[in-house]
Amino acid sequence: MSRTLAHASGADETLSLLLLFSAIWIGWIGWSRLRGTGFARMPPWGGWAAIAVAAALVVAATVAPRALLGGIGGPAVTVSARSRPASSGTLAFVTPPEGFATAQDRLTVRLDLDGATITSAASTSVSPDTGHIHLRLDDTLISMAGSTLQVVDLRALAPGRHMLRAELVAADHLPFDPPVEATVSFVTERAT
Repeated sequence: MSRTLAHASGADETLSLLLLFSAIWIGWIGWSRLRGTGFARMPPWGGWAAIAVAAALVVAATVAPRALLGGIGGPAVTVSARSRPASSGTLAFVTPPEGFATAQDRLTVRLDLDGATITSAASTSVSPDTGHIHLRLDDTLISMAGSTLQVVDLRALAPGRHMLRAELVAADHLPFDPPVEATVSFVTERAT
C-alpha cells in the first residue's frame, strides 16, 4: 500500500492551490457575467467559456500536478506502508480517566508523551522521535495538535459512551509502524 504525503508543501501542492484559486477567480468572472452583475463588455458566451475554463482548472488541480511535475520537479513523493519508521515514543491519557462521566460542555484532555517531542511544522523529513498528535473523537479527527493539553467541545455530543483516540504520527502526518496510540472511553450525561 502506498500513500501520498500530506501537508508536504511541495511543488505539486503549490501548483494544485494555484490552479484551484485560478478556477475560483475565473469561475467568479463567468458567473458575474452570466448574472449581469459585472463584466458587461464580455459577450454572454464569454461567461459560459469562463465557467468551462474554471471547471477544467478544477480537474487539472486534482489530476495534472503529479503528471506535469514528474518531469519538472521529480516524481510525487510516496511512502510505502512497509517502510514507515518505528517511533521511540509512547503515548497515554492522563485525563480523562477510563470511564469518566461528565455533564460539562468541555472536556480537558491531557496526554503523557514519552520518548518523542511534538513539532508544529509539517515536514517530509521523518524522525522516530518527532511528530504530531492526532486526536479523534468517535473516529472523527478533531485535532492535529501541537500540544499534549487540549480542550474538547462536547456540546454536540449525544449522551452516552464516547471514545477518544490519540495517535502520535510522524512529521508528515502519516502513522508510525507500529502505530503509537492510546484510547480512552468516557460518558457524557445531560446536565440537571
